[in-house]
Amino acid sequence: MLKAIALVENKDGCGLLGEHGLSVYIEYQGKKILLDMGTTDLYAKNSGALSVDLSSVDLAVLSHAHYDHSGGLENFCQINMKAPIYLQRACKENCYRQASFGKKYIGIPEGFLEKCKSRLVFVHGDCALAPGVWIVGHHMKNMEEKGEAAGMYRLEDGRMIPDDFSHEQSLVFETDKGLVIFNSCCHGGPADILAEVRDRPSFQGKNIYALIGGFHLKDILKVPEEDRSQAREIIENLGRKLKGSGCARFYTGHCTGETGFTWLKEMLGERLEYFGTGDEIDI
Repeated sequence: MLKAIALVENKDGCGLLGEHGLSVYIEYQGKKILLDMGTTDLYAKNSGALSVDLSSVDLAVLSHAHYDHSGGLENFCQINMKAPIYLQRACKENCYRQASFGKKYIGIPEGFLEKCKSRLVFVHGDCALAPGVWIVGHHMKNMEEKGEAAGMYRLEDGRMIPDDFSHEQSLVFETDKGLVIFNSCCHGGPADILAEVRDRPSFQGKNIYALIGGFHLKDILKVPEEDRSQAREIIENLGRKLKGSGCARFYTGHCTGETGFTWLKEMLGERLEYFGTGDEIDI
């Protein structure tokens, strides 16, 4: 059985505070796994109320190199003295976002990668973490276009280039019901991530039961009211793709946004649920 608890997510829930960020605690076949650590140490404060002992976590995974998933990294290293932290080799302290005043840093806390390097395990592409547990690195085409459209950049060799999200990875579990995929922000697109995981040699012929994480729709909705029809069309197109994807369940929150969730819910019905602070999923 797989159990997942949202230690922190954008919305307050279950009597706990939320923040713009995500951290998920997972138990699977005797392994205790932490996916992301939110923006601050709030995930750790919430863990006590949720009866989660972070010091006993066996391994940690950083989904990608943005602050709202990596802000609590150093705090975790102080609480837990043993768990390795897995991240893609492309993870660096170099992520920026377009802001009204110029480019704003949105990356891993500066200095962390050097300060805590003994705890870090850099991987490239796919990696088996334990029996039935995989990291999948994503390498979709034209990702730079998605990065530029989202106003996200990386600083490389003194130049700002559109982010290709090569630092992003999914966490995949094999269960009796099928594959369960965690992707915290789905910058590559939820439907494309499902397709890429399905095409991996390790997973061919296996059905996908659930996709859990943010769907990165909030930015699409940051448009004037008169442009909402185009945003709705984009989200409804995503809904049609997810509906026909063969994936049985979707659990989302964080960067999906409430309006994005509502519109997808109209299309996916009971196949879609909100995964917010304090919520638990049992598969």
